[in-house]
Amino acid sequence: MNNTVALFSCSLCPLSYTSQIDLDDHIETCHYEKSGEIKYENMMPTGCSSSEQSTLPTTSNHKPLEEDLHQYPVCGNSFTQEIDIKTHQPLLIGEKPYHCLECGKGFNHRNTLRQHQRIHTGEKPYHCSVCGKSFNHHTNLQTHQRIHTGERPYQCSECEKGFTHHSALQRHQLIHTGEKPYHCSECGKSFNRQTNLKTHQRSHTGEKLHQCKQCGKSFSHRSALQTHQRIHTGEKPYNCLQCGKGFAQLGHLKQHQNVHSGEKPYSCLYCGKGFAQVGQLQKHQTVHTGEKPYRCSQCGKSYTQPSTLQIHQRIHTGEKPYQCSQCGKSFTKRGTLKAHQRIHTGERPYQCSQCGKSFTHLLSLQIHQRIHTGERPYHCLQCGKSFIRRTSLQIHQRIHTGEKPYVCSQCGKSFNQLNTLKIHQRIHTGEKPYVCSQCGKSFNQLNTLKTHQRIHAGENSDALDA
Repeated sequence: MNNTVALFSCSLCPLSYTSQIDLDDHIETCHYEKSGEIKYENMMPTGCSSSEQSTLPTTSNHKPLEEDLHQYPVCGNSFTQEIDIKTHQPLLIGEKPYHCLECGKGFNHRNTLRQHQRIHTGEKPYHCSVCGKSFNHHTNLQTHQRIHTGERPYQCSECEKGFTHHSALQRHQLIHTGEKPYHCSECGKSFNRQTNLKTHQRSHTGEKLHQCKQCGKSFSHRSALQTHQRIHTGEKPYNCLQCGKGFAQLGHLKQHQNVHSGEKPYSCLYCGKGFAQVGQLQKHQTVHTGEKPYRCSQCGKSYTQPSTLQIHQRIHTGEKPYQCSQCGKSFTKRGTLKAHQRIHTGERPYQCSQCGKSFTHLLSLQIHQRIHTGERPYHCLQCGKSFIRRTSLQIHQRIHTGEKPYVCSQCGKSFNQLNTLKIHQRIHTGEKPYVCSQCGKSFNQLNTLKTHQRIHAGENSDALDA
């Protein structure tokens, strides 16, 4: 069948071509300096199949030439020049005569090779006149410019959503079809995007391509690196409209908003208790399961949550990514940094509703409130004695175990409490921080000062009696 082919005309010279790729090849070769300013014709070439057709923006009214055409006998298409037949032939037989000297990849057009080589050279000759961003191919520039114009020419027939890229429309349509054409050869899991498959495969290979320049930590996802970098920058782009609180991650904002709405969408499978945040639910469920699946490879300690394990591992690595901008002190946890910064600001946001006393830490308030409630949740298994704080229980248990972990470097004497060691060390240093306001005498222990002050209290009472 002898088809007459519509031609793509060059706006810089009289030549016409049978495909957009051939026109690109001509422009790159003959009009390279003006290639960024080229305008393309609105032609619909009738090639070997409808899939080879493409639509470009209309800028002028060149008409296809139908005389003096050369016919290619394999497919019946006609061309204006015999050399165009040679260009068209590799498409039919799958020949790729143009090879990249850098990586060896083959291409069926010289122009396609040139475009590919820009990956290696970093050349980006096409510049956006609005924002100055550069691109290695004119079609990428045209697609980018739709951000500025708002044009979305590719529309979904199902939901009428518009897209700037045809490939973006194709990806979107997989939502409606449910198709997941990309399969993991390791575990069989399917994905609707090739990029999602590649990212997933890193979970099998352990590959982490994206490294933080600040601390050297590596990530398998670029998005995970970007989120991590907010630790260093302090950026919190997601703000709560209710209270103005900022968050580094969108997911954290969404979970926080449940605090205001009162919604508790995460329910415990064991007892039905509801939680506003999935992390709270996961933490709670370990009460029922006792499971601690996240184990430290350094010391063998186990944790219920991966985030808790990551924080613990900083003890071994010495990593302290959270730095105070006021004094430069670094911390392993963001919460510890926030609490520390209140030393500089004097802020005490946690107030006791019973007595009005304020605290810098929420935990300090919760412990304090046990004075009012009488709650003593920490029980000694040896003697049954109860304590308000876990640390108090741990110190008490040393009475039963005989453990004295705090050793004086001067004389080797051991103590079961750090504070007792500090008091003891004053014997060696001669430090006496407790001064009597009555007579100026100094003491190395607060109790000794209080005992001493009774002498003055007795003198005052004798004077009153006299």
